[in-house]
Amino acid sequence: MRTIDVKASPSAVWSMIGPFCAIKDWLPPVGACIEDGKTPPTRTLVTKDGKAAFVETQIARDDAEYSYSYAFISSPLPVTNYTSTIKVTPKGDGFSTITWTGSYTPDQGKEKAASEALNGVYEAGLAEIKAKLAK
Repeated sequence: MRTIDVKASPSAVWSMIGPFCAIKDWLPPVGACIEDGKTPPTRTLVTKDGKAAFVETQIARDDAEYSYSYAFISSPLPVTNYTSTIKVTPKGDGFSTITWTGSYTPDQGKEKAASEALNGVYEAGLAEIKAKLAK
């Protein structure tokens, strides 16, 4: 789990990160996001270098509570049973806390690689959100 505090209201943060394909705007490695338009939606994320793709399906969404959850259908990471939730909560004084959690089963012998890859993704994404909101 990773969290970051940002100087913006939860609704302002959510308008930026809440749309399912908005992830392409705030997760640095992502070059494209293609949404299938179904309910629940599935998105395909393609890295900027075009070498990797992630297929993710939304499994829960609560716009009133500023959160959504998704699961990997396929990914290049050494994990199975991956689910993740992004949530924004008010912190007071015009600040919000963004929490990005994930749970998964690492492939045998790949525990460290899986953990480092996912923590790196969370940290990069949250730092980018904070930087964009600070402008």
